[in-house]
Amino acid sequence: MSRKQQLLKRHRRNKRMGLLIGLLVLIASGVLLAWWLPLVLAVLGWVAHEAWFADHLFYSPKDDYQYSFAPDSERVAVRLEGARLVVDQPLDLTGDETLILAVKIKAGILGRFVDPFVQLLAAGAMDKQTFERGVDGLRYLNLSGFASSLVSGTLRLQGRFCRLAGEPALWVFRQPDYRDQRVMVIAPHADDAELAAYGLYSQAKETWIVTLTAGEIEAEHYQHMGLERAEAARLKGRLRAWDSLAVPRWAGVPEAHCAQLGYFCLQLSAMQAAPDQPIGSREADLSDTRLFRQLNPYALPGDLDGAPTWNNLLADLRALILRARPEVMVLPHPAIDPHPDHICAHAAVLEALQGLEWQPTTILGYANHLHDNDRWPMGDSGDGIALPPVFNPALVLQPCSLPLDLAQQRDKAMALGMMHDLQPRAALKRRIRRLIQQLLAGRKPSPYGENEFFRKAVRRHELFWILKTDASGLYRGEL
Repeated sequence: MSRKQQLLKRHRRNKRMGLLIGLLVLIASGVLLAWWLPLVLAVLGWVAHEAWFADHLFYSPKDDYQYSFAPDSERVAVRLEGARLVVDQPLDLTGDETLILAVKIKAGILGRFVDPFVQLLAAGAMDKQTFERGVDGLRYLNLSGFASSLVSGTLRLQGRFCRLAGEPALWVFRQPDYRDQRVMVIAPHADDAELAAYGLYSQAKETWIVTLTAGEIEAEHYQHMGLERAEAARLKGRLRAWDSLAVPRWAGVPEAHCAQLGYFCLQLSAMQAAPDQPIGSREADLSDTRLFRQLNPYALPGDLDGAPTWNNLLADLRALILRARPEVMVLPHPAIDPHPDHICAHAAVLEALQGLEWQPTTILGYANHLHDNDRWPMGDSGDGIALPPVFNPALVLQPCSLPLDLAQQRDKAMALGMMHDLQPRAALKRRIRRLIQQLLAGRKPSPYGENEFFRKAVRRHELFWILKTDASGLYRGEL
């Protein structure tokens, strides 16, 4: 069982215990006070739960994030004078650096009911980065894009429903502009490339998009059209395969630079465990990947037999890497993103690279999911992205933040809107919850779409983690 599943199991057990205690309180209030009181309390309790306690937050908001940056990371002395952030030493910045500020954030009373956030204010620019309700611990603000204001001493930080406390610490991470290089994005599913890296790949000198699975499962939306379960899964897989090849064209990526490998969703770990054994789809009644690969612009090794095996996946990846010769590869970070297909996608790329004649200079990791907080990035569409919760100090990380202006954010939102998997309406329960949170907790819906990923992914930044920084074959930032 993965850590994410263990956390969910513990969360559900605690919720069942809370429901049992609440039920006993309701029964006692009805017996001892008034027969109608349990009904009123039950409705009020449910509304309060949906407004303030429905988030999947698997840690205390009072816990410090435990980041470890590389020992040679550049740390700069800074201090807060009121709301102004002052640099205490000469600092030479070009504006392309990733700037991370560690500071303790403490929520006020209202910050237990409304999401607390920190405003970054400079001449002609403003950002907002949101944290957990009730936050009282060390957090990491992303100051990337505010270099000139930081150097000039005009950058101000204002807490809303919270305050900044203690001595801040600033880290400066200097990286080349990866948009000037050949980039290959590895997407376990259609839309992962857009969620994580649309801003990067739409601006890169040359881009390749490789999608590993058809993402055919959980096709209930298509069953509502009258299709049987397997038919619905096959239709969904064909649509998402199309999405993975067609949507990058919106960003100017040539058709010849996109590949859909057609392996089956949530089956990569089983393939990895038995590399020669074909692992069929869970729901589509298929054991041949070629249904989802037929729109590829060229043949790949796995097309010979269509067998969904780990060895075929590795052969496909090797052929594509040698064809594209990417300088930068972008793939899920296995220690931050817990999705099993994302972990296996990372492992497959590393295995495919072993002994290969072409090696990328840089590998960037991304996280479209988290272990501990299903709402991250917190806050609204268009906000900046603060660093996510990390509680493993043994994990050495190097963040890399790419800025997106408003026009690029809108293009990214339109790319996500073309993805069939983000188009169906949310369940009624989720829509009611969002309405309650909008009215009582001050949360705003995304202007771009109803799916939660429009809020999470269309942001001021795209955040990556540098896993490999040279051609030595040494990988960093892993457990």
